[in-house]
Amino acid sequence: MNNSIAILGAQWGDEGKGKIVDLLTEKCDAVVRFQGGHNAGHTLVVEGKTTILHLIPSGILHNNVKCIIGNGVVLSLDALSEEIEILRKSNITVDGKLLISDGCPLILPVHIELDKARELKKGKSKIGTTGRGIGPAYEDKISRRGIRLGDLSNPETLKDILKELLDYHNFVLKNYYECKTFDDVKMYEKLLSDYETYKKYIIDVPEYIDLAFKNKKKIVFEGAQGTLLDIDHGTYPFVTSSNTTVGGIFTGSGVSPKKLNYILAIVKAYTTRVGSGPFMTELFDNDGEQLSKIGHELGATTGRERRCGWLDLVALKRSIVINGFTGICLTKVDVLDQFKEIKVCIEYKNNAPVYKNFDGWMTDITKIKNYDDLPEKTKIYIGAIESYLGVPIDIISNGPGREQNIFKNKIL
Repeated sequence: MNNSIAILGAQWGDEGKGKIVDLLTEKCDAVVRFQGGHNAGHTLVVEGKTTILHLIPSGILHNNVKCIIGNGVVLSLDALSEEIEILRKSNITVDGKLLISDGCPLILPVHIELDKARELKKGKSKIGTTGRGIGPAYEDKISRRGIRLGDLSNPETLKDILKELLDYHNFVLKNYYECKTFDDVKMYEKLLSDYETYKKYIIDVPEYIDLAFKNKKKIVFEGAQGTLLDIDHGTYPFVTSSNTTVGGIFTGSGVSPKKLNYILAIVKAYTTRVGSGPFMTELFDNDGEQLSKIGHELGATTGRERRCGWLDLVALKRSIVINGFTGICLTKVDVLDQFKEIKVCIEYKNNAPVYKNFDGWMTDITKIKNYDDLPEKTKIYIGAIESYLGVPIDIISNGPGREQNIFKNKIL
């Protein structure tokens, strides 16, 4: 029995992690978000109602689950306020369930301005960031001039570090980017007001998790983005600013690697990517258009169209090497229901993908509950992926709803 499960994207994000976190946390006590910021977008569909989360862990729809934001997350308090208000309007309780590390670096308005100014300056060579200040906030963290949530508890120290930070960034904004600058007094007063709102959520996350494990609690660690966007192991420089791979769990929450029992890879049955960067199996034909249309491939955070292509098993092999996945959840398999022929990339040759072709099953699988009831051609497709990757597919997601899942193997 696994009492700690990591759920990580194995591609370029948008694999459907939020739905699976929501599904599995029904049987768990806490879910921990450990990296990224509100550049993530997790879409949950429960009884036909859609909820999109950016910062708050996907277990928030369950009343008995604690939702923890670890120190590895860069935190926009404005974005968090908006998200909490949306949940409250939907009668979803946040107080008593949301817990936040005092070590979270804060995303300030100056970070957002810098992010947008940089992308504009790069022009055609832009990275394709969400423009939400994620990268600049992580830079300030690494350069040790960043402001963390816990710093707001000391007004005198906060005043000094905020002035130093804004002096630095305002100079760059004014003299290099020719953009607006920010007033340290106004921002200081806003941060003090924010602290009064959020201090009730602040905890010591490593201590909390350690005690939870001692009390035999079950914990899910929820990743944002995907492996191929990892700052160290992704398609650099077209990556995000955090460690989206398994190592980010330990640094971003303060948990020991010894505590992790099971690592679940979330893999879309085809491949998508938002923003710039290499994409070996990208399609520019009718198949690509069909994947986009049937799969509703728009970014939950940005609304941008996702680039679509066939499943890339070579890239997934790399993800497995880096993360050591225990099992796979294959999502959006139902999107392939209408394809007469389905392809997967099995190698690269002369800088181009080499495909293996499969017959499509050409039937609706969205109402199927048991693996044995799947069409034989669907099982052939799934079996070929398992065989190539050497990792079992434990869950098959066959629709957007919480109930549309097939458990091939028990993991909880």
